[in-house]
Amino acid sequence: MQIYNITRNVLLADKVEVARSFFARGKGLMGRKALPDGFALVILPEWSIHTFFMRVPIDVLFVDTAHTVVGLREAMPPNRPFAGVSPLKGHYVIELPAGLLAVTGTVVGDQLQVTPGL
Repeated sequence: MQIYNITRNVLLADKVEVARSFFARGKGLMGRKALPDGFALVILPEWSIHTFFMRVPIDVLFVDTAHTVVGLREAMPPNRPFAGVSPLKGHYVIELPAGLLAVTGTVVGDQLQVTPGL
């Protein structure tokens, strides 16, 4: 699976995990010591996240059903209670290694492509 930013013409991730179950969504990235280059966790459906029990900062994208970025958080530190967007806007969350959004220039309004589809 790949996540591509169509607007910026840049690949965001090619090592993608998808968390769909209640347990997988709740666990997220807890306990991981590092996130490799090209990694992303898609949490579906979801519109908010926390970073409790995480060891590394992350960049976070909040994405709607049309795969448009409707919110983001850069370098969100571990052990924070909440980040999110309106549940009317967000449909899924993408968690990425910290710093990737700045490097790729990804901003609110960018259009993403997830292949194969979610």
